[in-house]
Amino acid sequence: MADQQNSININWFPGHMAKTRKQIAEDLKLVDIVVEILDARIPISSQNPDIKQITQNKKKIIVLNKYDLADEKENQKWVEYFNKKDQKAILVDALSGKGINETIRLIQKEMEEDLKKIADKGRIGRKIRVMIVGIPNVGKSSFINRIAKKTSAEVGNKPGVTKQKQWIRINDKIELLDTPGVLWPKFESEEVGMHLAITGTIKDDILELTEIAYSLTKFLLENYRENLIQRYSLNEKQIEEILNQDQPENENIYEIMQLIGKKRGAVASGGRIDDDKTSKIILDDFRSGKLGKITIEKIS
Repeated sequence: MADQQNSININWFPGHMAKTRKQIAEDLKLVDIVVEILDARIPISSQNPDIKQITQNKKKIIVLNKYDLADEKENQKWVEYFNKKDQKAILVDALSGKGINETIRLIQKEMEEDLKKIADKGRIGRKIRVMIVGIPNVGKSSFINRIAKKTSAEVGNKPGVTKQKQWIRINDKIELLDTPGVLWPKFESEEVGMHLAITGTIKDDILELTEIAYSLTKFLLENYRENLIQRYSLNEKQIEEILNQDQPENENIYEIMQLIGKKRGAVASGGRIDDDKTSKIILDDFRSGKLGKITIEKIS
């Protein structure tokens, strides 16, 4: 665990990105409003900067998905953050369906005036056309399945695959353009890449597993120490003593990870603690919510 912050170099195939970007820009001409799916635990890192630029002339709703896994106080702060930027934001848990009906109501409310103007020109019954966008693995497919009340839509990791344009009826007022609508994340900094790795938005094999778990453990010790202590039955005084040792910080944090591994039985031959197994336990516990409701990106 010597060098914790190796430079993160992830290539997301710029050609593929350019193709998807062009398709979204073309499809935008067909829709009235854009729904952008973000991960409530990392709203900034899970937002592709390109989307802001591409969708600047469209009405937009921000969906903070997976809010059930995020810190409740922080959820409200993020909703306010987007509202202050004149962007309507809503908390959703696409897996359980919480927030889906509220999203539908918000789409209709946002389009009320526009539809009235269209009706005044004689076009009665014109449906609201919606596009859903988001980076891979933020729950876009689950959200579409929920809002469209269909369970057969493919949930796969093939962003940018061109499909025949298809309109999905949500209700008698709304239809959804079912296109890939996916852009790769952009790594403006190492921090963004690490946040995406911690939440599992990018696959674990792209970065070193122990590096990801180390970053998460460090963050939890600084922000949610009680969650860590409770989950792994750690001794608070012992943790304090380890952190105050006169040695590099990364060695102290690694020692705590070893302690967690021992507590969880992640022991290899000869009594050595298995780093990969320990790292997987910590990351899985965070991602499944077993470590409690945690938000990685906070509004300072």
